[in-house]
Amino acid sequence: MQKILPFLWFDNNAEEALNYYVSIFPDAEITAINRQTPDGPLFTGSFRIFNQNYGVLNGGSQFKFNEAISFVVNCKDQTEVDYYWEKLCDGGKELMCGWLTDKYGITWQIIPEELPQLLNQPDAEKRKRAIDAMMQMKKIEIEVMKNA
Repeated sequence: MQKILPFLWFDNNAEEALNYYVSIFPDAEITAINRQTPDGPLFTGSFRIFNQNYGVLNGGSQFKFNEAISFVVNCKDQTEVDYYWEKLCDGGKELMCGWLTDKYGITWQIIPEELPQLLNQPDAEKRKRAIDAMMQMKKIEIEVMKNA
């Protein structure tokens, strides 16, 4: 059992969200569906993405997600960045510097693995140009940052 389980409170659309997330990530799976009655809506459930488990609750509209908590997706290349950006932005909102909020209100950071190297390179002028380029972006474009 995972020691710490991120647990997400949805506004009565948790089952829809479970299906949405497992359709996006490879090898993702729904691991539990618990209903108050056999034919009733989902009460709690869980799913797994990249060996990370998450719990969900259909809790109603009392609480909302916000950017104070986000999930980082480390992407091996621009193709992967583009894929997750497109899928998770569908019905959501693009934010700045690789951040987005999906249609359920969960905030994600879609980050290429090369980003730390570009932002921490020893040449101060190159580092500044890379940071300045990133600050103009919504989705991170690796080649634009490299060429800055």
